[in-house]
Amino acid sequence: MRAISLIIALTAVSCYAATPQPQLRFAWKEVDFVWDSPEQRATAVKDELFVPANNLPLGLARWKNKVFVTVPRWKNGVASSLNYVDIDGPQDQPLKPYPSLNDNLVADSAKEIPSNSSIVSVFRVFVDPCDRLWVMDTGLADILGSANQVAGPSLAIFDLNTDQLVHRYYFKLSDMKEDSFFANVVVDVDKDTCDNAFAYVPDLGAYGVVVYSLKQDDSWRVSHHYFHFEPLAGTYKVGGIEFHWTDGVFALALSEPQENGFRTMFFHAFSSTKEFCVSTELLRNYTHIDKNEAFNDFKLLGDRGARTQSSASFYDTNTKVLFYTQINRDGIGCWNSNKPYTPENNPLLFSDPTLFEFLNDLKVDDEGTLWLLSDKLPRFLYKSLDPNEINYRIFSIKATDAIAGSVCE
Repeated sequence: MRAISLIIALTAVSCYAATPQPQLRFAWKEVDFVWDSPEQRATAVKDELFVPANNLPLGLARWKNKVFVTVPRWKNGVASSLNYVDIDGPQDQPLKPYPSLNDNLVADSAKEIPSNSSIVSVFRVFVDPCDRLWVMDTGLADILGSANQVAGPSLAIFDLNTDQLVHRYYFKLSDMKEDSFFANVVVDVDKDTCDNAFAYVPDLGAYGVVVYSLKQDDSWRVSHHYFHFEPLAGTYKVGGIEFHWTDGVFALALSEPQENGFRTMFFHAFSSTKEFCVSTELLRNYTHIDKNEAFNDFKLLGDRGARTQSSASFYDTNTKVLFYTQINRDGIGCWNSNKPYTPENNPLLFSDPTLFEFLNDLKVDDEGTLWLLSDKLPRFLYKSLDPNEINYRIFSIKATDAIAGSVCE
């Protein structure tokens, strides 16, 4: 009997070891930046333009040899909000400001941005097939302290081949409400028609989505009940901290083009366990349609189950799988779009509270690699982080390996 038990145990260990796990690519106790000189850094620390403990990485995206990392201005002293690291560089390498340190080093008390390419505060970015980086700049500094709206919310678009700003668009007053907060962006574009791009920006604070047309250089707001949060899904417990959020629509993900040429946009509120979808045809033409008739074109896909609130999602067109973070379960979930949207078809792929405490963002790059960013945000917001332990991590794994053996395969 003991021999049989040993064989079973060894088999289990062997199977577990053979299961691909996300690879740790970058890890920081505290982040620092590439400065022009040691004296510049010392002066920034002295003047509180740089307070190391207040710099928390939150969003990511990969383009060629760069992994972009955003650092929102939650608190004072964020030296650079838009940055990147070299994909083959050291795990704890300092962040390189993008497009430059000068463009990011904006004082928290500034009354306006120094130049059109200046970056104030970024949560999420998106790399499109046309080698452009779309940056959703909130324009808001020191969010949790002496909040200062340095500039209005805007989309900044950079040419990644030249590192030059090619366009900046400020949202119109009609795009915004009193409680608006724009932190995410996804881009609907084909590499053969780069000028005909549409950006979709969720408003998590005032429950809407702003659509921006690059060709028209215009924007409009879309409203729907499904953009609101669920009252029973607003409680979280992560890293031993219980908190309550009312964040509405935040995670957006785009499918491959359908037969009519339009994509499906999958979306959910941050504080929700339900997933919804709508055709981008409706979003693009929203100003010309009957809003009452269009209401029923937004569809409920289903419910993931208890404690499945998610901060980010990304649809991988190669595997037809929707990946999403699992905040309350310290891991990553998935759903194969060829299957019904049920809890059984939304498995938890990876879960580890020590490594994945608050997985905040994820993306699948054009090589089919899934990138994950973990940052302990609740502890950062409500308590404090220990500078002697690793607080921020970035992982990667092939998307096909991530779903291997699961119902998402």
